[in-house]
Amino acid sequence: MDLATLKAFQPSEYEEAADGYRAVSGMAGSAKDTIDNKVSAGIRNKLEGAAANAALAELAELAKNFHYTQTECGLVSTALNGFASDMAAAKRKLEAAVQDAEAAGCTVGADGSVSFPAGGKEVDGKVPEGGTVSASASSTDATANAIEQQAIHQHPNPNFGKAIGFANRIGDALKEAAEADAKWAPKLRALKADDDLKVSDRDWADVKSDQDGVSDAGKKYLDSLPQPPKDGSPKDNAAWWKDLSEEQRAAWVSLRPDSVGKLDGIPSAVRDEANRIVLDETRARYQLELNSIPKPPANEWTYIHGGGGWASKVHTDEWMEWHKKYGERYEHLTNSLHGINKIQERFDRTGERGLPEAYLLGFSADEDGRAIVANGNPDTADHQAVYVPGTTSDLNSIEGNINRMVNLWEVAHAKSGGQSVSTITWLGYDAPDEVVKDARHDSYAYNGAPAFNKFLDGLEASHTGDAPPHRTVIGHSYGSTLIGAAAQKGTLNADDVVFAGSPGVLVSGADELDVHKGHVWNEEGGSDPVPELGRSFLGGDGTIIPSDPGFGANQMETNTHGHGGYWNPDSDSLLNQGLVVVGKGDDVQLKPSYGPFGPPGSWDHVK
Repeated sequence: MDLATLKAFQPSEYEEAADGYRAVSGMAGSAKDTIDNKVSAGIRNKLEGAAANAALAELAELAKNFHYTQTECGLVSTALNGFASDMAAAKRKLEAAVQDAEAAGCTVGADGSVSFPAGGKEVDGKVPEGGTVSASASSTDATANAIEQQAIHQHPNPNFGKAIGFANRIGDALKEAAEADAKWAPKLRALKADDDLKVSDRDWADVKSDQDGVSDAGKKYLDSLPQPPKDGSPKDNAAWWKDLSEEQRAAWVSLRPDSVGKLDGIPSAVRDEANRIVLDETRARYQLELNSIPKPPANEWTYIHGGGGWASKVHTDEWMEWHKKYGERYEHLTNSLHGINKIQERFDRTGERGLPEAYLLGFSADEDGRAIVANGNPDTADHQAVYVPGTTSDLNSIEGNINRMVNLWEVAHAKSGGQSVSTITWLGYDAPDEVVKDARHDSYAYNGAPAFNKFLDGLEASHTGDAPPHRTVIGHSYGSTLIGAAAQKGTLNADDVVFAGSPGVLVSGADELDVHKGHVWNEEGGSDPVPELGRSFLGGDGTIIPSDPGFGANQMETNTHGHGGYWNPDSDSLLNQGLVVVGKGDDVQLKPSYGPFGPPGSWDHVK
């Protein structure tokens, strides 16, 4: 890049273009939200039939287009700002060098050369003449630098050395600008969509590639922005986000959506936006990778016949060879995609029976996966309920846990008296994979407890209502154990605690759970084996569990059976939880409290 081009470069023109793309991104995001949460939601709430389903399918495709436009335009905006920032830095260096040269009596030529005046002590009755120098390779070549320094020391005119310095500074600035131009040009050219109206898996996979490209080129720009607090509290995160400009917020969401989506304390709508980008990118990349893996052989099983007429069922050699090569990755991709699709199905249910919009407050497909899904905006809700699922919970099985909180939202909303409710599925920890092998260990609970406490604190930091929300935490099975660990290792930021099918919560009484007396609740369904099983698994025969009278929990009436029925529609178990969630504990139906002689009235015949 030549000197005239860099001098004429106007960063503001690119910054204005970036503002324009950011505005388009915002409008596309608003259009997507309107389609998903108003238009489609209204159709689901009022209409049924083939025509309604066809319209919803078309609207879903349109929403995908807007989401893709939102994401890509956000990247273009950030890339333009990054390019403008790099070029502005180079231009400032050039202008400073030119100004210093002119102040020293030198003249800068159109080619970047520097002419210096005569000066120095007279030699043979003459003042050493001036001259012209150009940038050298001294800044990058040690040998050239040594030769140049020697020449400067030997030159009789002191202005020669000054001119060399100015020329090199000008050369460095021009080189920096040329490198920025060469770096950003291909990144900006890559931000171009296919010439069609369908957003494919390949398009979304390219978004991740575009993100990586812009992020790599824009490292200097991103590093110049205010950085998230290192190991910051939710309040620290909230303060950091609040102080960012709109441009800076857009840059963080477009380049680091995975990081922004994990930050407890920042607005739920922002976390949702960031995590949905990660969700769509992951779904596309995983689907493309899955498509590239050969399908498992159809002849998976065969029989080996032994003596006595018996036969053993075994995998075929062909299937074993495939499984050794692809099995583990194939299973991870398949399970992750199943969970991702179930999360999307929840998004697509918004409006059904008045169901509010969903917010994706956390997402990762790594290992067993993580997902945090809210029904309704927690930041504006009068009542929040955070549900922690138990053993075997992972991304693949997220549907059932999401549906439980959908059922709870419907009951709580009906009993709320017009107040707003948000029910949240929090799969933000590595749950035990198996009952016998893993659930007997408390390490899963203690490892997940800090993240849970931080999430609860984040709900408080991001809440925008006039009054603090009423917050209930609900633990099912091993999820109740994690809640107990969270109370042990920190302060449980909750008003009520509900346990269902608890095997033990690592504390010996309700008074150790950081809530006021009378605000710990427990449900144990008929034929649920887990509470008694937990005595030997998570402690010893003397372990106290929430179902024990001595624990001090309110024992809620249940009319469900087994370990997973506590959220069955139209059940007393679900109704009682809903009443707790909306702060109507006085209306909860409790189990009768029996004395040493059995139920009241059972000994009336004894005189």
